[in-house]
Amino acid sequence: MLIIKNISKHFGGVKAVSNCSFEIPARQITALIGPNGAGKTTLFNIINGFVENDGGKIIFEGRDISKSPTWERSRFGISRTFQLSRLFANLTVRANLELSIRQDDDQFWKMFFLGRAENEFNERIAEMLRFVGLEKDPSVKVTELSYGQQKLFDLARALLNPHTILLLDEPVAGVNPVVRERLKEILLDLKKKGETVLLIEHDIDFVRGVADSIVVMDQGAVLAQGDPDVVLKDAKVLEAYLGATAQK
Repeated sequence: MLIIKNISKHFGGVKAVSNCSFEIPARQITALIGPNGAGKTTLFNIINGFVENDGGKIIFEGRDISKSPTWERSRFGISRTFQLSRLFANLTVRANLELSIRQDDDQFWKMFFLGRAENEFNERIAEMLRFVGLEKDPSVKVTELSYGQQKLFDLARALLNPHTILLLDEPVAGVNPVVRERLKEILLDLKKKGETVLLIEHDIDFVRGVADSIVVMDQGAVLAQGDPDVVLKDAKVLEAYLGATAQK
C-alpha cells in the first residue's frame, strides 16, 4: 500500500533521514520504533507532506505522492494523529469531529460557517465516540478534555477522516494504564476490521501486543524490519538502543 523508497532529509549538516526504504502492507499494523532522534517523526512528516524530502519517493497505492501537498495526500486517504493533539481549541468536540468528516467538502464549509452543520453528523460522531470509549458530552469544548481523553479524541478524529491508512504518532505516550489498555483494544479491533496502520511508539510491550511487523530506525536509517518476535531479539537492535527494555 505504502512504499518508502530511498527517502532522505537533511537539516543543515544533520541527516535526519538517510536513504530510508521499507513497505507498509495493507490491512496490517506496522510499528516504527527507535530512539529519540532516530528520524521517525521526520519520516512521518515527510509521508504526509509537512516536510519536503531531499531525495527518494513515496508511493501510495501506486501513485507517486512525493510532491503532493499535505491537503491532497489527506484526500488520497492518509490520516494522521500527533504526539501532542492539534485541536481547534475554540470549537466543541462535535464541531472538531464534523470538520474531520467533511474537511474536503466545500459545501460543508459553507454549511458550517452558516451554522447549519451542527446536527448533520451527530449519529456518526456519537458512534465513533462510543467506539473509542470517550465518555464526554460532545457539546463541550475540546480544551475541557483531559490528556488521555485528547488522545482518544485525536484517534476518533483520524478515523472519521476518510482514509485508507492511519499514521499514529505515539498513541500511548503519557497516558494512564486504563487509556493505554483501551487504545490497545481499539487497535486490535481496527486490525480485525482490516485497517492499515503505521504507528510510532516507544512502549515496546504495547508494540508487541498490537504490531504485525516492526521497522526499526536508528540515526535516520532502517536498522531492521520484520516480525516483532524476530526483530526484538536481533543483537544489533538490542545493542543499538532497546537495551534492558527489550530484554524484560
